[in-house]
Amino acid sequence: MLRVFAGEWVKLRRPTLLLGTLGAVGGLVAMVTSVIYLLIDDPGGNGDRGRTISREILQLPSGFSLTFAQSAGLLGLVALCIFAAQTAQEYTYGTLRNILVRQPSRMKVLAGKYLAMSLFALIVVIFAAIVGMGLSYALSGRAKVITDAWFTTDALFDTANSFANVIFATIAHGTVGMVLGLLLRSPISSISIGVIWILIVESILVAVRGSFAKYLPGVQLSNIGQGGSDDLTFIYSVRYALIFLLAVAILASILFKRRDVAN
Repeated sequence: MLRVFAGEWVKLRRPTLLLGTLGAVGGLVAMVTSVIYLLIDDPGGNGDRGRTISREILQLPSGFSLTFAQSAGLLGLVALCIFAAQTAQEYTYGTLRNILVRQPSRMKVLAGKYLAMSLFALIVVIFAAIVGMGLSYALSGRAKVITDAWFTTDALFDTANSFANVIFATIAHGTVGMVLGLLLRSPISSISIGVIWILIVESILVAVRGSFAKYLPGVQLSNIGQGGSDDLTFIYSVRYALIFLLAVAILASILFKRRDVAN
């Protein structure tokens, strides 16, 4: 398994993939943070779906990591795309056969690849946290946000809690991407279906009837990253996510173990 991990990590740390992903993630987090702070007094709102994130909220101990947490859904989409592409391209390029020659245990191959991609996701989230919190502090003066509460013990606890939530949500999105890659065995199909479902289908369903949000995996994972909301509790989203991820992981593992490796 460690050799599979090392081999997968060689691919993931390529400058074109690693630096490109960090650049894209940094830009997304910077955009979210800038909107929240620069439009803080805008009557149209400065948060998701026109929601207003007030100056008073940003001045709380949790305000330091708030913009980073608000980016959880976008980070999850990035992870979904990477996990899906890295998994499905083994079928597209026919390299999975070569891997299985060196390591016949398919479950060890699957575990090694998953651990390597999870480490990649962790690095991306750490970078996103640095960008989000650094830019928050830089823009706090312009937005007239008092930052005294950001450097307290409570703030440290809230930041660590937000970081753990975003990590969980990001890797969970990635797990869904890996499952799609195993099921569809095509990078383009896996990425497109995953992104379309989360960005378009779920948004339409929630817009048609808000109660649908309780049953949509993308909504639950994003809610975990943001630490819960008034409509969906954090505990409910975690329970839903664990059951959903366990079910799809078992399905994908069975298929990966029994199906032919050819695309």
